[in-house]
Amino acid sequence: MIRLRDITRYYTNGFVKTFVLRGVRLDVAEGEFLTIMGPSGAGKSTLLHILGMLDATSEGEYYFHDIPVHELTERRRTELHQQNIGFVFQSYHLIDDLTVYENLETPLLYKKVKAAERKSLVADMLDRFGIVAKKDLFPAQLSGGQQQLVAVARAMIIHPRLILADEPTGNLNSKQGEEIMALFRELNRAGTTIIQVTHSEKNAAYSHRIIHLCDGWVTGHQLAASG
Repeated sequence: MIRLRDITRYYTNGFVKTFVLRGVRLDVAEGEFLTIMGPSGAGKSTLLHILGMLDATSEGEYYFHDIPVHELTERRRTELHQQNIGFVFQSYHLIDDLTVYENLETPLLYKKVKAAERKSLVADMLDRFGIVAKKDLFPAQLSGGQQQLVAVARAMIIHPRLILADEPTGNLNSKQGEEIMALFRELNRAGTTIIQVTHSEKNAAYSHRIIHLCDGWVTGHQLAASG
């Protein structure tokens, strides 16, 4: 599904290059649940943003279902992202002045889904995630756990081939975190490919495989407890 070949990302300030990723090579199979771990500043979130087509590479090749992402324009990358990828952020990234219903509907508007189908898909997600009663509330009126449920529902509503999760339980209590991770495992077992960044060994154990990053390099691979 994903092939990364010698992915490098750096930022230039005058004549100085600051490297964030260095020569990353990675293959991710369809249906895999992969965890990326490493210390702060290792390049984990940058790698996730490149995988999510929210950031471009400086060097190297990225193939998504054999499409050469590294050769695409920013507009085409955005379209590919919107069609295939759901992103779950630690800080939720819900739109503050939209209701729960409207937040869920937003990705469908990007995909130009017709009104009747949008209504049906949003209703399905509200029901599946047990948030029907919250549909007219704004994010500020929800608890952290409820906001993250909405964020996961929003990521899922387009039935993405890939979910990317950046510290998805970082702002949640342990019970809420376990609920989110159990949900990811259920989605993965149903066929969705998931890549998560986490510092949590407990969350990593839900995945099949773990890669370790340090100073922008991939320094190791290991099977997770479920792998």
